Amino acid sequence: EVQLRESGGGLVQAGGSLRLSCAASGFIFGGYALGWFRQTPGKEREGVACTSSSDGSTYYADSVKGRFTISRDAGWNTVYLEMNNLGPEDTAVYYCTADSVFCDITSPSGMDYWGKGTLVTVSS
Repeated sequence: EVQLRESGGGLVQAGGSLRLSCAASGFIFGGYALGWFRQTPGKEREGVACTSSSDGSTYYADSVKGRFTISRDAGWNTVYLEMNNLGPEDTAVYYCTADSVFCDITSPSGMDYWGKGTLVTVSS
């Protein structure tokens, strides 16, 4: 059974930092592209960051470039999202996702697997 379990969300003040973690199981971690998406009530799920399975390339939404960093640890089957200089606009439920082919930051519908999400709230 495939599982993606996010953790690390919480309440933080504007300007602060959080690190999200996603523990993966049930599939060959190294063969999958991984990513983070986020969603707020009434809005569509949007891509935040992706990392490929082949060469470790990373992709970021313009809104988080320079502030967020995605990384993967094959030894722990975990993908991370380091978030710095957070603002209220980053408040959302953050979802971990995996795909056997490609993580398309513009298209959540193409991803194979999803976690249940972790809430990040940034206070002003």
